[in-house]
Amino acid sequence: MAAFERICSGIPDMDQALDNIRLGDNVVWRVSNLQEFRYFCEPYIEQAIKDNRRIVYFRFASHEPLVKECPQVERIEIPLSHRFEDFTVKIHKIIEKEGFDVFYVFDCLSELQTAWATDLMMGNFFRVTCPFLFTLDTVAFFPIIRGKHSFHAVKKILNTTQLLLDVYSDRRNTYVRPAKVWNRDSETMFRPHIYNRETGAFRPILDGVQSSRFYQVLDKFQRTGEEQFTDSWNRFFNTAKMLYDNHMNTDDACNTMCNIMMTRDEKMRFMVKKHFTPQDYFNVRNHMIGTGMIGGKACGMLLSRAIVRNLAPDIDEVLEPHDSFFIGSDVYYTYIVDNGFWDIRVRQREEEEYFSLAEEFAQKLKNGVFSEEMQNQFLHILEYYGQDPFIVRSSSILEDGFGNAFAGKYESVFCANRGTLEERLLEFENAIRTVYASSMSLSALDYRKRRGLDKRDEQMALLVQRVSGSYYGSYYMPCAAGVGYSYSPYKFLKQIDPKAGMLRLVMGLGTAAVDRTEGSYPRLVSLDMPQATSCTTIAEKHQFSQRKVEAVDTSGHCVRQMYLDQIEGFLPEYLANILLDHDFDAERSFRERGIDRSVCFIACSGIVKNQILMKQIQDIMQLLQKEYEYPVDIEFTVNLSETGEYSINLLQCRPLKVFKDIGKALIPEDIAEEKIILENVHSSMGLSRNVKIDHIVLVDPIAYYNMPYVRKPNVAKLIGTINWKYKEKNKHMLLMVPGRIGTSSPELGVPTTFADISEFEAICEIEEKKAGYNPELSYGSHIFQDLVEAEILYTAVFANEKTLRFAPEKLAEYPDIVSLFTEDPELKQVVHVYDMSKVSCELCNDLQNERLVLYQQ
Repeated sequence: MAAFERICSGIPDMDQALDNIRLGDNVVWRVSNLQEFRYFCEPYIEQAIKDNRRIVYFRFASHEPLVKECPQVERIEIPLSHRFEDFTVKIHKIIEKEGFDVFYVFDCLSELQTAWATDLMMGNFFRVTCPFLFTLDTVAFFPIIRGKHSFHAVKKILNTTQLLLDVYSDRRNTYVRPAKVWNRDSETMFRPHIYNRETGAFRPILDGVQSSRFYQVLDKFQRTGEEQFTDSWNRFFNTAKMLYDNHMNTDDACNTMCNIMMTRDEKMRFMVKKHFTPQDYFNVRNHMIGTGMIGGKACGMLLSRAIVRNLAPDIDEVLEPHDSFFIGSDVYYTYIVDNGFWDIRVRQREEEEYFSLAEEFAQKLKNGVFSEEMQNQFLHILEYYGQDPFIVRSSSILEDGFGNAFAGKYESVFCANRGTLEERLLEFENAIRTVYASSMSLSALDYRKRRGLDKRDEQMALLVQRVSGSYYGSYYMPCAAGVGYSYSPYKFLKQIDPKAGMLRLVMGLGTAAVDRTEGSYPRLVSLDMPQATSCTTIAEKHQFSQRKVEAVDTSGHCVRQMYLDQIEGFLPEYLANILLDHDFDAERSFRERGIDRSVCFIACSGIVKNQILMKQIQDIMQLLQKEYEYPVDIEFTVNLSETGEYSINLLQCRPLKVFKDIGKALIPEDIAEEKIILENVHSSMGLSRNVKIDHIVLVDPIAYYNMPYVRKPNVAKLIGTINWKYKEKNKHMLLMVPGRIGTSSPELGVPTTFADISEFEAICEIEEKKAGYNPELSYGSHIFQDLVEAEILYTAVFANEKTLRFAPEKLAEYPDIVSLFTEDPELKQVVHVYDMSKVSCELCNDLQNERLVLYQQ
């Protein structure tokens, strides 16, 4: 049929008054009760049946059905869940399948609040559904209940729909006043009309007596000015706060606040409800922008603090109070809807475009604009923080959950927060856009796919935190920061107790504790022996110390990595004594040459020597582990004063996935030496296994070293190509690379992301002294967490007693199939892909005896 063709509504007088409902029209009826909607829906259905129309009734609400069961109407039941995206996509797929010229009736949109808790998402649903229906030349009837929605929510509908009709009733009459009739006009169209249900008469009110009666009815349904602008979300919280202030029971309200705002994870919900007070929920709401969930990272941070407060009040006294803000998950969807690329979001969820559309969608996320209303709320955060730096962190709904850490998968963006208000707002908005766009990164998508989460709603909430710290000249940073693990099954010293927990401790911002950067090593701290290190001399301690400090450069409006000598002069003497150690051997060498020079390096010795502080951090993690009934990892900062006082800022807490080795590896005792490619001890991390290896990818250390620096990232890209070529092909592959895998610095190793290596069975880092490549597992780094979660075996080749045999030259006996992946002659000299599938090559890892063997049978 022709688009915009007139159709019959079943009420001829109304057709004449409105110049007919047309194909493509979405008709929204704002009613006081659903019986009023039936007055107009029933004739519409009867007429559609008479005209042999295809009719679909979407049933999702708890109210009584709006359409009687009959063979001419297809009733489709869609369970109403909290998952906005799943619900919306299901309906869109049905609409797409039904095609053109279909007549629809939807259950009451007001009931969407029961699942989504806010008018905002109801408006978003309508904004993406109405245009989709319009393109298919359908007609759809929607009821909404008057007084249930804010002016802003109704405005979204009003701006999108073709017709919005207000219905009012008293005992004698039913009145209809069109609020919008798109692309049609007449002298009387927008006047109030009286509808006689008995006769079908539908006439405009023209005389004063009838007008007076209409306005008497209208007056009964008017809301106060404040109510008109209050979302259902805010009305609920206002009611809950009133109950609390009047000392009434708030148990049900607290349960609801937890369910709609904090988390969807049942175990996390149990802990939140156990440890949160009503005031805790209200405090979250007071610091929240928008509606929806605050996300996993924010929930974990708040829950961990509540646990410490309730169960360890003495430690709580030294915890720095948080002053964070939360940008709700609904803002993410609203941003997508308002900027008009919801269709790309829906397409990207599908298998065939899951990866291919990601880059386009990420660009859309980077280039969208925020509404004026949202910008005003962002300004409130800027006003609160003044010109102190803050960080915008991802806090997606699935993040930091049990088994799904998403460590390092999404961006965190520091804001220096300096300049004019307009400049600061732009910096803030760009940070939000960057985090939103990171939801489409290859690493994040691959992570979700590998864990079966690709069909789940992954709304991106945001956690906005003031950077904890002090000013040192124009630089701003905490004294120290790090990550902590309540349980560490991988020993960096033989004598330590894994149950005691460990820290990766750095001076300055904590990003240096989780990234692998050039020549820089965080201090590893076992909390049963905080001062112990694997270094035996001062020279070794200096060599394997933290070389680069990260701080917010407030004058440069960025985060800066600096060598110690660039910031050392700004440190007060008391702090330098706590964080820095002297390299006495180097100083002695200078003195022998007549040079009086102080040589310091970062060691954080004064912190690890503070027994009370170390014990409190350990107690925090053990307490959280007990409540979580699961090992945890935390992020924290430490700030110290000249008087010896200190504060701990607990920034993050999440469950830590730890695998217990229940398997056994059988390593034959009669392997001939000439068959062994690699054998080492005390150099591996991962579960016991015996596995046949199909392909070995080897990056030649010397050839890689000799490559031009700018071309080294191409090696990582080639590894990624190989990784994705064999994705889900049930191939067992071993990757052998010089230096560190997953580093951001090509001079340290191959700068891969986890998405480049996710399909490998095992990763082997190779020491090459001539080129200066050194393996370093980086316990507690993001790449470490990735390997643990994916059960990828890690091992290393060292030029010491740990490596018993290493004969990479034996691999040259096998076909090198690198040409299948690249035609670049230089890359072919650096990367080799040995096909072991036609021979028997086995990798054996015996975790109990800490021995690994790779051999050909």
